[in-house]
Amino acid sequence: GEPRKFDPKFRGPIHNRHCTDVICCVIFIVVILGYIALGVVAWVHGDPRKVIYPTDSYGQFCGQKETLNENKTILFYFNILKCASPVVLINLQCPTTQLCVSKCPDRFATYIDVQASYRYRPDQWNYFRQFCKPGFNNPRKSVAQVLRDEDCPSMIIPSRPFLKRCFPDFSTKNGVLTVANQTTFKDGRGKTRNVTDLREAANGINNVLDARSIGVKIFEDYAISWYWILIGLFIAMMLSLLFLVLLRFTAGVLFWIFIFGVIGIIGYGIWHCYWEYDHLKGIPGSDLTVYDIGFQTDFKVYLQLRQTWLAFMIILCGVEVIIILMLIFLRNRIRIAIALLKEGSRAIGYIMSTLFYPIVTFILIAICISYWAVTAVFLATSGEPVYKVMANQTLCKYANLTCDPETFNTTNVTKLCPGAQCTFAFYGGESLYHKYIFIFQLANAFVFLWLVNFAIALGQCTLAGAFASYYWAYRKPADIPLWPLFSSFGRAIRYHTGSLAFGALILAIVQLIRVILEYLDHKLKGTQNSFTRFLLCCLKCCFWCLEKFLKFINRNAYIMIAIYGKNFCTSAREAFFLLMRNVVRVAVLDKVTDFLLFLGKILVAGGVGVLAFFFFTQRIPVFAQEVPTLNYYWVPLLTVIIGSYLVAHGFFSVYAMCVDTLFLCFCEDLERNDGSTAKPYFMSASLHRILGKKKLSPKKA
Repeated sequence: GEPRKFDPKFRGPIHNRHCTDVICCVIFIVVILGYIALGVVAWVHGDPRKVIYPTDSYGQFCGQKETLNENKTILFYFNILKCASPVVLINLQCPTTQLCVSKCPDRFATYIDVQASYRYRPDQWNYFRQFCKPGFNNPRKSVAQVLRDEDCPSMIIPSRPFLKRCFPDFSTKNGVLTVANQTTFKDGRGKTRNVTDLREAANGINNVLDARSIGVKIFEDYAISWYWILIGLFIAMMLSLLFLVLLRFTAGVLFWIFIFGVIGIIGYGIWHCYWEYDHLKGIPGSDLTVYDIGFQTDFKVYLQLRQTWLAFMIILCGVEVIIILMLIFLRNRIRIAIALLKEGSRAIGYIMSTLFYPIVTFILIAICISYWAVTAVFLATSGEPVYKVMANQTLCKYANLTCDPETFNTTNVTKLCPGAQCTFAFYGGESLYHKYIFIFQLANAFVFLWLVNFAIALGQCTLAGAFASYYWAYRKPADIPLWPLFSSFGRAIRYHTGSLAFGALILAIVQLIRVILEYLDHKLKGTQNSFTRFLLCCLKCCFWCLEKFLKFINRNAYIMIAIYGKNFCTSAREAFFLLMRNVVRVAVLDKVTDFLLFLGKILVAGGVGVLAFFFFTQRIPVFAQEVPTLNYYWVPLLTVIIGSYLVAHGFFSVYAMCVDTLFLCFCEDLERNDGSTAKPYFMSASLHRILGKKKLSPKKA
């Protein structure tokens, strides 16, 4: 990077700023207004009832108030066997008449039997008639015509409602699938069929029903134990705070204990390999080489060869030497990393409000997710009912063509295709709006990604500004400005919305491409074209790497924006070159920070998890009486462990941002100042001691 002109009077985050990336800011505001407009249009056209209520063959909702179907809340399929046909996959609609009913059938019956006995068994006819088309009451009409016109179903089978639809009431008896204790049924067309045919038609319903009963039990467990779960999460929060506060005293100790532990374990491994190698001396067959015995599925065979243990010993010796050499040559940089971690803990101690900033980010992201989900549902349900010709005859040329139910009977379709009907197919439309719904869904997803990335960027820039004001305070804590977090938030919103939106836009574009690639991969799963799959895999890998790199660049660019108030591109370039000039320090600090924070997350989640396990399994005598009776004790236990990990992650993400900010400030400090009276260092005394009293040249890494 080219040398930069430094302001000799620089004293921390600049207050006399100007707006950056104004064009991007204007575009961002216009896009948000457009997003609100899209939401309003979707809200006007959409109707979530289409998702909540099932729709019958006449395009009417089952259970909708103030309609004929008000008390008929369940959808009944005339011939559920047709739901197993491939047409269902194409049209997402079962090619049989669907009717709203008040309750599902509870017995086996066929139209042939009921019609034959309607004179002396009228009760059976009256029961069957409620599953026929409304108003049909003509048992004299021939069976062939009734079935052709689909006035009535050819059969009814015992069913129960699920997701407001009638599905066969399956149960297993001695490992055999039955419906109402029967394994066969009459299909109403003169055939006796096996119950497994119904199972194919209602595939997966049994599993879903089982899942639903488990879901009810899990909900009960949450209802009983939510109080204790919240206590567990509160303990996790206190442990996270304690870990961060104690890091200023324990960062070095924890790191060196771990490093020497690893060296010790590898050392023991080398000794064990040598012992095995020596022990096998003279044993017949142990001097054979791996090449001699070839490939063996039983791994134990290799453990009887001296050559195997010699190879293990050489590998472990290599790893041991590399670790020791890295410690010798990088010892100073490791000391700087640990000092920065301690400094980060000190900074958070002075600006405690930063720890609770992730709640703001969480609320912003929750709003984005909610708005996106609601808009997506309204977009998906914004359409007029589309009716299509449903013909019983496979050769009917009008099949699957759109039709108008009001004028259908006057057309010649009914003459050419006897029994053909104009039934509801799906929601859609021919207007400009309906044609571009897919584009609107893509736009909805894209703006959602942009807004989420902006919320994260705003958080990073705000925290960076607060921690930078700590570092550039010459006398700590006396020179730290009042309300550093609020001042930083105000600066980010007022001056740098455009820059943050620009960084978020670049990331959102890459993420949208990744989403599209995942969608294509999912769609092409069935194809056997290995080249296409390989190409997709390469593209997914490249864009994953690009996203990781951009996140790293953006994060450091936001820190520079928070300090200097320059535009996104300048800040990103300066941050990148500054990091490249200190590339070894970056690598060491990154790994040391990652390790200690990962250790912290495991300690918090593990500690609270063990405590919760002993509590919920009634192994703590003091609280044995307090423990609620649960269906599955793992429900609250898993919730507490995952929740604790997320709580720790929230707190530690602030700490990681703090360390990154202090590191960039530290590198700037080294390049700007030389420790003289005219140019004093702003770093803490501990960092100054590690670097030594000598004058440091800007190029020293």
